[in-house]
Amino acid sequence: MKKIVRTLFIITILSLIPSSYSQSVSPLNNSESSSCPASLNFKFPRLQDEVAQNLCQYKGKVVMVVNTASYCGFTPQYEALESISSKYNAKGFVVLGFPSNDFGQQEPGTNKEIADFCKNTYDVKFPMFAKTVVSGSNPNPMFKLLIDKTGTSPKWNFYKYLIDRNGNVVEAYGSLVKPDSKSVTTKIEKLLAGNP
Repeated sequence: MKKIVRTLFIITILSLIPSSYSQSVSPLNNSESSSCPASLNFKFPRLQDEVAQNLCQYKGKVVMVVNTASYCGFTPQYEALESISSKYNAKGFVVLGFPSNDFGQQEPGTNKEIADFCKNTYDVKFPMFAKTVVSGSNPNPMFKLLIDKTGTSPKWNFYKYLIDRNGNVVEAYGSLVKPDSKSVTTKIEKLLAGNP
C-alpha cells in the first residue's frame, strides 16, 4: 500500500512541473546518430524559440557544456563564456548553455525571460537551450552522461564540462573556476590542437 501511495505522490508532483521545465529531449534515430558521438547524440529545444536542435551539429568541435542561472553570484561568468566563445569559435570551439533552476531557485523565469536576460544583459550569442534539470535523481540525459563519464555532478550553477573533438568527455570544472581562467583556456587550446 505504501508503494502505491508513494507512486501516486510522485506522479502527482511530476504532473505539477511546468512543461517548460520538463525533460524535452528527443532521441535521435539510427541514421542521424550513426556517426555522432554519444556525448552529443541528443536533441534539445533552443532557448529563444524552443525549436528542437540536434547537438550532433557540433560533432568535431571542442564543446563546453555549462549549466546557467540568471540570479546567481556566478551569473557574470556569462561574460567570460561569451568571450571564450568568440575567441575560439573560428577554431572549432562552442559553448552550449543549459539554464537550470536546480540550485537556489536562481533561474525561475520562462525560457523567453531567460533568453531576453541573456541577450540584453550579456549579449550572449553562443547556443542556449531550454531550461532543464541538470542534477539530482533525474538530470536530463546529456547531463546524466556527463556525470557518469566524469564521476562528478554539478554542485551549483555554472558547472562546466569539456568534450573533445572526438566526443570524449575530458574535464569538469566547478563553479568557482572562471571559463576564461588560464587552466581552462590552456586545456581548450590543447584540445583544439588535437592534444589531450
